[in-house]
Amino acid sequence: MHVVDQEALGRARRKAYLRLLPLLFLCYVIAYVDRTNVSIAKLEMTKALPGFDNAVIGLGAGIFFLGYFLLEIPGALIVERWSARKWICRIMLTWGAMAALTALVTKPWHFYGVRFLLGLAEAGFFPGVIIYLTHWFPARDRTRALSYFLVATPLAQMISPKISNALLKIGTTETVNGVLVHHPQVLGMSGWQWVYVAWGVPAIVLGIVVLFMLTDRPRDAKWLTAEERDALEGEIENDRTKAAKGKRMTFGEALRNPRVVLLALAYFFCVSGTYGIEYFLPSILERWYSLKIDAITWLIILPPALALGGQLFVGWSSDRLRERRLHAVLPIMLGVAALVAATLSRGTLSLTIVCFMLAFTGMKSYQPAFWAMPSLFLTKSAAAGSIGLINSVGNLGGFLGPTVIGSVEKWTGSFEGGLYYLCVSMTISALILFFLGVGKREAAA
Repeated sequence: MHVVDQEALGRARRKAYLRLLPLLFLCYVIAYVDRTNVSIAKLEMTKALPGFDNAVIGLGAGIFFLGYFLLEIPGALIVERWSARKWICRIMLTWGAMAALTALVTKPWHFYGVRFLLGLAEAGFFPGVIIYLTHWFPARDRTRALSYFLVATPLAQMISPKISNALLKIGTTETVNGVLVHHPQVLGMSGWQWVYVAWGVPAIVLGIVVLFMLTDRPRDAKWLTAEERDALEGEIENDRTKAAKGKRMTFGEALRNPRVVLLALAYFFCVSGTYGIEYFLPSILERWYSLKIDAITWLIILPPALALGGQLFVGWSSDRLRERRLHAVLPIMLGVAALVAATLSRGTLSLTIVCFMLAFTGMKSYQPAFWAMPSLFLTKSAAAGSIGLINSVGNLGGFLGPTVIGSVEKWTGSFEGGLYYLCVSMTISALILFFLGVGKREAAA
């Protein structure tokens, strides 16, 4: 065990928060927008492109996660064994290009192909950042750091709808105060195409910034003093020694560990619910209440706004109480209850919005506590590969959820059946986490 200078450690921790998290946060905002902006763009794509219906959009949205699945584990291992800075830079450059190229699709198979390539391009970013944070933040700070990073997703959902809505008007005609207004195309492209281009370019720019601004490990940080580097490295190594409990688990052993497999299944079932709602909430509101796009893009900001506060609270509370299990299970069950209520609220817009606000909060708030669980019993490459496995298998739920919602709507003409499927899926996730036995307060202490 290393003897750590606590004063130097405190300075190093503060500097790491201020130097690293804002940039990672901004990168994840753009990543999430590029992944989910199809939920807004589809409102015009289905009108402009022959053959594009909810089933096509749902399948295409989900195919992203098939590509994502293939490179998650290798990407996480590359971050652990090589360079997070260079790998994240590569990821951002390629995903920005693929996101922008979505503007060129004209047929469903084009859409499926570019979504698959987008998934390949972005694969490794999220688990890579999770691994990267373990290089920089001691166990006492990890859940809080994760919560600051993860609130990028609700913030992205708050920022992007109105910007995307403004872009979506390019090349369309609308009635404003009784007057017919035509918005001409720009560079020969319509609004739904600009939604993809305008959000793809920032990823390329940020990728270059990452190359010069991120630092792989504390020992490489010239912006820390020698005392601060030693203190931070020593504290993190102490955490790894405690987590190992006298036995270093190999990467192969970690992938065969039942707890790793069950965490992956739990994440799969919860992600299925999360992306099912995120991709189709605009369409649900349009169907249930015949709302125009301007109104929809205001309303869909409200659920992630509440979810942002929920994520920060769970991260703070989980670190303070040193408990992970219930901090993951209870938010998920809140999301289930709210989603059931949402299916019964049709006809009352305000009640529907409140239900989806609570559902979003539950489906987002569990994540800081959940992602702190693997490092409670895994170290180094075992943790890196396992986090990649959990995220890649789990995100296949992102294929299933939107596909089920879109297909059920096509078959039945209703979204309710798909919503009930999401409720069942998330309940299974909560049950797995509750009985898994990882992250109890006594174990963490």
